[in-house]
Amino acid sequence: MRIIDLFAGIGGIRLGFEAHGCDCVFTSEWDSDAQKMYEANYGHLPHGDITKIAPDEIPDHDILLGGFPCQPFSIIGKSLGFADTRGTLFFNIEEILRVKKPYAFMLENVKQLQSHDKGRTLTVIKEKLEELGYFVHIKVLNALDFGVPQKRERTIIVGFKDDLEFTFPKPLGYYKPLSSVLEPDETVDTSYFASEKIANSRFEKVRKTFITPSIWHENKGGNISALPYSCALRAGASYNYLLVNGKRRLTSREMLRLQGFPETFKIVVGYQAMRKLTGNSVAVPVMEAVAGQMMAAIKNRKLKKRTAQYKQLNLLEVIDA
Repeated sequence: MRIIDLFAGIGGIRLGFEAHGCDCVFTSEWDSDAQKMYEANYGHLPHGDITKIAPDEIPDHDILLGGFPCQPFSIIGKSLGFADTRGTLFFNIEEILRVKKPYAFMLENVKQLQSHDKGRTLTVIKEKLEELGYFVHIKVLNALDFGVPQKRERTIIVGFKDDLEFTFPKPLGYYKPLSSVLEPDETVDTSYFASEKIANSRFEKVRKTFITPSIWHENKGGNISALPYSCALRAGASYNYLLVNGKRRLTSREMLRLQGFPETFKIVVGYQAMRKLTGNSVAVPVMEAVAGQMMAAIKNRKLKKRTAQYKQLNLLEVIDA
């Protein structure tokens, strides 16, 4: 099936769908570092700012994919949920769906989308998608449940033109160990290690037995957690937000592994850019699992069972007729 990859980043969503035989016919990504990574790994440079691309210029496709940014909508009047999405990047997705009419879509966003603006943002998104003729399914999935040692919860929105029987993928039932993604400390360049002062302050705050390997996470309140998995990679996090065993930062390759990218994935930008790009990316195994469920639903084309509604005939009207 033909897919388009919007707000593509470094192509994590694309990888998940290509694993099920999908063919990407169009990509849009405005960040220059992401474009460099995308071109190095997929062989073509993404189109730029989606707001400057007319929907008619986008090739026909079967599935629209996009990890769009969460932006507030303009609430018009006093009626909750009555909103205008113009001026937001979701409006561009709306327009492409309206003009190109793909059979399905898959959108990804942060977990907090469900509570954003007291839930009104997600309500409006669902209403707009349904107005375009799609049957919409929404669920929060955690990357930790799908084969990467990273707790990363994301809102997944799936839609089809038909009311298909569709279920989101189920958790694997086990967590992948950190040892599968981490490199031995002795092979990691010394530039990745935190200063002795920072390392000591981490150990003082933990003050309890911890397992190794572990990734130490410092929250906004300054509390430290030593966990057998990583907290979510973040694009704008502090330099020492996550430390392996409380000592060193993650390497670029380790961050890609935490997102489920293959070992063959090329790195062509610097470390600072990689922190941003992996923090903004998606967990590939989650995308692959969702894609598999979507492909199965589309292939089977089994519609949801509905209870038939019968109108009662007014016998007097029939007799009169």
